[in-house]
Amino acid sequence: MTGRWERVLVLAPHTDDGEFGAGGTMARLVEADVEVRYVAFSIATRSLPDGFPPDTLANEVREATAELGIPPERLTVHDFDVRTFPQHRQDILELLVGLWEEWRPDAVFMPSASDVHQDHQTIAAEGLRAFKRTTLLGYEIPWNNYDFSYQWYFALEQRHVERKVAALEKYASQQHRRYANAEYVWNVARTHGINVNREYAEVFEVYRVIE
Repeated sequence: MTGRWERVLVLAPHTDDGEFGAGGTMARLVEADVEVRYVAFSIATRSLPDGFPPDTLANEVREATAELGIPPERLTVHDFDVRTFPQHRQDILELLVGLWEEWRPDAVFMPSASDVHQDHQTIAAEGLRAFKRTTLLGYEIPWNNYDFSYQWYFALEQRHVERKVAALEKYASQQHRRYANAEYVWNVARTHGINVNREYAEVFEVYRVIE
């Protein structure tokens, strides 16, 4: 299936969500010459620790996606205010529909529809509406998912997880968070790999598959 993908779109409500949910898979796809496009919807200025300038996360996401092999022209960063996405649902939907009409991705990765964060919920709900004509997968953010269906596993090699960890380490402003921990990232990848008799993996919910 992935061998027939030419264009893959990753939707990140906030910078670093895409890397946590699908960083290893993005590294694997880029390695296979798939054109991966990353769209972040908020640089979460109000959530930055003291001492970091307002554009910190805009700069960090450029460094992180570059670490995964995504060139700057395939990165789009919006600036919706964090935790207000439900108020901007129509604007977000129109952006997503525009992406579909402009680019026609073969597959779209987005947050799980069961993610409890209000911004993640909005991207998931509007993603289901905007991309109903293509393959659509939901990625796991474990601390936000009370329910998650383990359906599609992407097997990863050590080098893919290494690139994921390296990308997440570019977010210096987020290193205070408990989950911003390389050992945790490795352990999650290892656990998912063991579940399907592989060394490492990432797992996704399947909403639609179109061949």
